[in-house]
Amino acid sequence: MADLGMVEAFRRWARDVPDQPALTVDHETITFRELETRSQLLAHTLLGMGVEVGDVVCVALSNSIAFVETAFAVLKVGATLLPLSSQLPHAERQAIIELANPRVVVGVDADEHPGYPGVTRLVAPSLIDMARPVGNRISPAWRATTSGGSTGRPKVIFSTDPAIIDDEASPEYLLPTRQVVLVPGPLYHTAPCGITLLGLVHGNHVVLESRFDAALTLEMIDRHRPTFLLLVPTMMHRIIRLSEAVGNVDMTSLKIVFHMAAPCPAWLKEAWIDWLGADRIYELYGASDSPGYTIIVGTEWLEHRGSVGRPAPGLVQITSDEGEPVPPGVVGEVWMRPPEGQAMRAAVVGGDPRRRHGWTSVGDLGWMDADGYLYLSDRRTDMILSGGENVYTAEVEAALDSHPGVRSSVVVGLPDADLGQRVHAFVEVDPGVTEVDLRAHAEERLVRYKTPRSYEFVDHPLRDDAGKVRKSALVMAHGAGRHPDEAV
Repeated sequence: MADLGMVEAFRRWARDVPDQPALTVDHETITFRELETRSQLLAHTLLGMGVEVGDVVCVALSNSIAFVETAFAVLKVGATLLPLSSQLPHAERQAIIELANPRVVVGVDADEHPGYPGVTRLVAPSLIDMARPVGNRISPAWRATTSGGSTGRPKVIFSTDPAIIDDEASPEYLLPTRQVVLVPGPLYHTAPCGITLLGLVHGNHVVLESRFDAALTLEMIDRHRPTFLLLVPTMMHRIIRLSEAVGNVDMTSLKIVFHMAAPCPAWLKEAWIDWLGADRIYELYGASDSPGYTIIVGTEWLEHRGSVGRPAPGLVQITSDEGEPVPPGVVGEVWMRPPEGQAMRAAVVGGDPRRRHGWTSVGDLGWMDADGYLYLSDRRTDMILSGGENVYTAEVEAALDSHPGVRSSVVVGLPDADLGQRVHAFVEVDPGVTEVDLRAHAEERLVRYKTPRSYEFVDHPLRDDAGKVRKSALVMAHGAGRHPDEAV
């Protein structure tokens, strides 16, 4: 094992292949030399603002070259990068900032968060400042991420990994070296940000989209010939809907299509396997605040349809509500623990992790088969108890999304005087699709108690580009929380 700082690893490529493309955002490209020089300048700007090793720097910029330059500048000064959505409401961003206690917030006005210095973007210093060496600074926690969770209360999750790589090992998450990596998702989410920065550290040409667009993704594949593509099921759904374009794009350059961040409906995964081949489709299950993860390739998935992978023995257990292990095939809460001798991968601020006797749960429900393969059912907080029956919203959403006219769907439980909770579906559909169509489609695929009792049509995507949705906010925004019998 040869540990090498991430900053030094990237600097190696800037030295060895300076004029090779390092980063493309939409149709603008910069080289390894340019990214190294620009981030070096911005690192001096951060030093001038008092940023020290171990400090947190929030970056609330959209997908852009400026975001990546700033992120590398943060690593160069040994600070911790905390990406934030540039679209966050002020109150939510303020709550996160108070938890993270950053030295600087990039992407906001100077006085927007009193007590926390803000800049709309970092400005490069003079050449005299640039000549001052930054030195070898290693962040003790190279990145952090945020989570609103199902409650909507923010928390900040700090990685416990320092900003180093094992230069002799294969890159993490099946990343290649010196190839092309395409990341269409938003950089304020964990996987797109991590894959982008690690991809650059390993000498890849990383291609980003300023905002995900299914047609643009296919265009980028055709133009840049990536070998690695990072997706979430929402993106997979939008891409596969472009049936005519899909057939006209040469996808042969892709060796790994990696999807994560949300459950993938079996019908959608099968469509991608039929399109590209099972040996190129990989899935990761895990969470930023979880001590472990699983990976499964499509060939293995076909033999264990619906599984998210087989964890190493002793690292995952399924328990009942009373905390007792359940036998194979029985749904319970999913708990993980790190391999013996390894520390937790994350430290959480702003929330109390569910931990018990060395095990950690993020609230997922699932089961394991007799061969040790893990299957997910739903999030505990998303499960609906309707008429005494458990309804897993992910299953209902998968059934609705399989309708060719459904663009996106989100299922929630609403108060019901008779059932306790009724199954309610928000749906974004193509013109002409009716509630009658959806009811017939759902009834062909779901037992009666799982089919939505009510529908609400919307004219916008229900999930963001990372496949995420905050169901409580959705209910409030659309006024669906009132039972039809209740007085206004």
